[in-house]
Amino acid sequence: MISYLSIGDFSRATHMTVKSLRHYHRIGLLEPADVDPHTGYRRYTTEQIPSAQVIRRFRELDMPLEDIQAVLAAPDLKTRNDRITAHLARLEDALDRTRCAVASLRDLLAPPSPQAPLGIEVRSVAATPAAAITGVVDAEDSASWLQGALGEIYATLTAQHVAADGPAGGIFADDVFTHHRGQVTVFVSGSGPVRPTGRVTSLVVPACELAVITYSGPPARADRAYGALATYVARHALAVDGAIREHYLVGQRDTADPSQWRTEIGWPVFQTATGLT
Repeated sequence: MISYLSIGDFSRATHMTVKSLRHYHRIGLLEPADVDPHTGYRRYTTEQIPSAQVIRRFRELDMPLEDIQAVLAAPDLKTRNDRITAHLARLEDALDRTRCAVASLRDLLAPPSPQAPLGIEVRSVAATPAAAITGVVDAEDSASWLQGALGEIYATLTAQHVAADGPAGGIFADDVFTHHRGQVTVFVSGSGPVRPTGRVTSLVVPACELAVITYSGPPARADRAYGALATYVARHALAVDGAIREHYLVGQRDTADPSQWRTEIGWPVFQTATGLT
């Protein structure tokens, strides 16, 4: 004999609101076992309680309703587990971003140490022949785009028997910062000329004067270094139009530990004095 529960009793049994149960019915996620055609009165069976509990657990994990439907409709156990694992991976990525943001905020709240030197210098950078890739990139994709482009450049250098002659670098147009989308060039200087292959071209990175700060850590937390550099330039040097440059002294190719990455950030300037500190 089938045991029916009213929508109110089913709500109490599953800790789902009546509003949620009605919504899940409308979208086909959890349909009542019986609906009175005249009154619209919904009834559920006790056998539906486990399904409702599963849905509730997934909602607590912020799984979108369409993803829950896909999990419940999976044709086999492997497909179901793959879909659940994909969502858990997204949660872990979000948790990593949250932890990074929290750590960065704690750093901002901590009082600065007056003894900590800025470590900023103004230097002249000579023109440098390099192998390069240029593209228009969204800011949120710049880190992954950069790593892919660097892999292609290093593979090209290896194939053409050209040794890398310095750290990799990047050139970022203002639009990358002001509109979060703009032109990015990633380059590696080589010991000899490079033949254009695929996206890789031969480029002479132009000479310039830069105020330079060295930052340690992942790219997502470089904003404080940029802020310190901008403050220094405003106080000590004449800023000029030009692209921001970065040089990757220690990066993903060297270590998987982002805390060990070291990046030189260069702000274009017109130097008007010597011995700036």
